[in-house]
Amino acid sequence: MLVKTWYIIFMRKKETIILIISSIVLGLIVGLSSLFLGLLLNFVEHLFLHFEETARYPMGIDVAPGTRLWAVFAGGIISAIIWWILRTKVKPPVTIKTGLSGQNMPAIQTAIHVITQIFYVGTGGSVGRELAPREAGAMIAQKWNDLLLKYHLAVLSKDDVKLLMAAAAGAGFAGVYNAPITGMFFCIEILLKKISFRTVGVSLSMSIIAMLVSSSVRGVEPYYLVGHTNFDATFLPFVIVIAALCGIAGGLFRKAFTWAEKHQTKSNHILWQLPLMALITGVTLTQFPQIMGNGRPLAQMAISTTSNHFILLLLLSGLIKGLVTVLTIRSGAAGGTLTPSIAIGAVIGTIAGMIVAPITTIPVWQFSVLGGCSLLAASQQAPLMALFMIIEVSHLNYSALIPLGLGVIISTGVAKIVLKTTIKSNPL
Repeated sequence: MLVKTWYIIFMRKKETIILIISSIVLGLIVGLSSLFLGLLLNFVEHLFLHFEETARYPMGIDVAPGTRLWAVFAGGIISAIIWWILRTKVKPPVTIKTGLSGQNMPAIQTAIHVITQIFYVGTGGSVGRELAPREAGAMIAQKWNDLLLKYHLAVLSKDDVKLLMAAAAGAGFAGVYNAPITGMFFCIEILLKKISFRTVGVSLSMSIIAMLVSSSVRGVEPYYLVGHTNFDATFLPFVIVIAALCGIAGGLFRKAFTWAEKHQTKSNHILWQLPLMALITGVTLTQFPQIMGNGRPLAQMAISTTSNHFILLLLLSGLIKGLVTVLTIRSGAAGGTLTPSIAIGAVIGTIAGMIVAPITTIPVWQFSVLGGCSLLAASQQAPLMALFMIIEVSHLNYSALIPLGLGVIISTGVAKIVLKTTIKSNPL
């Protein structure tokens, strides 16, 4: 009995040691993967749009309208051909959710799928780019486990393999956006739906390592530029109303992109539907350059706007961004919905801030940030991830915790009512 007890203790310690080593190794590899994808995006933007994206200049407003049109149209044609080959001639890419259930994520197909997502966003395609590093991270973790098995180095339990894959997916996000806490919450709140010392320890450490690796080259500048005024208690009454509005909008947006993903074109029709949608996007970009890419340009425009003369422009931009993103996914493009959600929410917050500006001294950018955070939480049904994502990518201080925290609680609850039932799975 004593021997059996010591054997069990030894095996548990061995599993923990392997898990720690795996977290470090995967953090380093996924960090390099995120760095590569970030540099690839910059390369594609420079090649097709002759434009270098920064926080201060997130949109190619100086790029000729014709260049914007033909860049995304060409990107749509090339991406459609690649996705058509993957989905009809090879094997359809495996999602993170399916991979976590045990299905193999083929390395080459997944890598091509991931690179194609970044490529299309870089040419101006209207989808989020955060799905790509998450899928890359999950695939890398799965291959790491295969390597351990192949060389008889370790046999991890199914739960630990799933944890490593989920943590690596979150680390991929953390590496791209310099947001390790967000990466951790993506792992435990959306993928695993389990909070324990083990899940938090593995996911947070992996996300921190991935962020350090990627940021060592790309830097640690904020993704969105916001003001420096502290949030105060006078903002709370406005939080209730704006968060409720964003909850409604977020629930509707979630319904829309969930429908688009469910009915996404995966047959030969992608060869004409995605290029057509890319052409429509390009024509739209000639007049609305702020809707290009993953939503960063529109979000930053909303955050930086202070004049009510731009209310109509912002309203149209937000509506168009949501519509184009949904139709792009429906037409066959793969991509995320996090940053488009932030952009749409920021527009709602900014418009609300401008409307109440005559009766308050609260900076409009705080309304923008609240809107982006609230709609993100509502559309993803992940309040903690949304809260810390906005705080991390915008470099907000502790004063933002209470208003944004209240906002995500209200918006998520309202969105649940809009969705009618609690959603048990999140689109990945």
